[in-house]
Amino acid sequence: MTVLEELRYIDLNDPGKWPTPIRTIALFLLLFVMIMAGYFFVWQDQMNYLDNARVEEQTLKDSYLAKKSSAINLPVLKQQLNDIEQSLSALLKQLPNKSEMEALLVDVNQAGLGRGLQFELFKPAESEIIHDFYAELSVSVRVTGSYHDIGSFASDIAQLPRIVTLNNINIVPGSDNMLILDAIAKTFRYLDEDELLSQGVKIQ
Repeated sequence: MTVLEELRYIDLNDPGKWPTPIRTIALFLLLFVMIMAGYFFVWQDQMNYLDNARVEEQTLKDSYLAKKSSAINLPVLKQQLNDIEQSLSALLKQLPNKSEMEALLVDVNQAGLGRGLQFELFKPAESEIIHDFYAELSVSVRVTGSYHDIGSFASDIAQLPRIVTLNNINIVPGSDNMLILDAIAKTFRYLDEDELLSQGVKIQ
């Protein structure tokens, strides 16, 4: 009698009398169902929890190593911070304060006149642009002069003790072999304490 024929005559209420092959198959099916049920209802959540715990463990290890490295390099980092503060202090000394801005604009004008340039336009912007720690003032400039004199003027601007930059430069031919330079000269100043406070910057 084949297994299929034996299935027709088995008593579902009395598994003890089932033929050995059918009982073996039934046990394997039952075992498979139990394993799948255990996986979906118990083990899967535990495995997800384990995976999350491993990820968190690795994150904590990375954080620990980063902090350990910072602690080891603390003297070097302190020296770097000191160097940065000194560099910042040196840069700030190149920025005028409010009272020095007018003198700086005079220096820019004198740099052009000293090179024999003729100013057709020297117009500071009506208002400054305020940034976190400094203010920016733009000056529209138009001068006429020779190629050499305009180049020397640009060089003189770069060598001023205060920071002045020439932007949006446009040079076109003028009359009598002269050139016309249109540019925006930008100069900067540091904000005073009241201005810093208004910007929300904490003063130590």
